[in-house]
Amino acid sequence: MDLASISALNGLTGTSQVTSSILGDMSTNSTAKADGTMFESFLNTAVDNLKTTNSYLSDAENEEIKFALGETENTHDLTIALQKASTALQYTVALRDKLLEAYKELMQIQI
Repeated sequence: MDLASISALNGLTGTSQVTSSILGDMSTNSTAKADGTMFESFLNTAVDNLKTTNSYLSDAENEEIKFALGETENTHDLTIALQKASTALQYTVALRDKLLEAYKELMQIQI
């Protein structure tokens, strides 16, 4: 998408802030690429997402243990913790699969 088509979106209501933030991000991304920090930020984000997934799985396990020991009778918290853990794990697995697919595709490129 070129900058002219993005600038044309300013005529729509409520898009001027989005457009300016997109254009601002484009300029910061070019400097990030020059500094070599773009991959570092991507890696840090991935590690943070994995830590979040692990914490959700740990919370779900703790809720299961509390429920099994009879320390709590609130099944609502258990259900929420299990659903959060399940959703986070599904997202993480889907992201891993996409990354592996992209890696395999890159490895098949002939030089």
